[in-house]
Amino acid sequence: MSQDENRRKLIDLTATATRYCVVMQNAAEYEKEEFVIEMLRLLPELYLGFSTLNPDVFAGSAEFGYFPDYVDEDFYESVRRNVGIVIGEDDVFLETFEEDMKYSDTPIAASVSECLADIFQPLFNFISVMKDAGIEEGEGAYQECHGNFEAYWSQTLCNVMRALNNIRYNSKD
Repeated sequence: MSQDENRRKLIDLTATATRYCVVMQNAAEYEKEEFVIEMLRLLPELYLGFSTLNPDVFAGSAEFGYFPDYVDEDFYESVRRNVGIVIGEDDVFLETFEEDMKYSDTPIAASVSECLADIFQPLFNFISVMKDAGIEEGEGAYQECHGNFEAYWSQTLCNVMRALNNIRYNSKD
């Protein structure tokens, strides 16, 4: 695959990440069902995009460097809180892939809003670099975001999809 094709894929993935971040930032404007449906559409696209666009194709064109954090604690908490309000009583779900679960007799609870905010944070940082710095810096930011995807938020994405699927098809609302 050519460098131009990989850059087009990166731009498409950036557009998907941007849509996700916009929905998250505007969560308070959504009805619960509409928000859940939108998340169930966007999350698989993000997973597929990040799992198929190899960051090594950009090696050499951009260095891993320092990329600023655009999401501070207040911004994160605001996004998380608004999603939690929309999700309501269905915000808490039992986590089965938690490492500590192997050693515990009690269930471990997780939060849909926190999981979605945990995905929002690296994506917002990534798209902000893309917007502010351009494609070459963006390639480096993608490499960093992809590393975070592999390390933690890919599992978070899969886990929260299970909870969102349950809300969509099994919720009493």
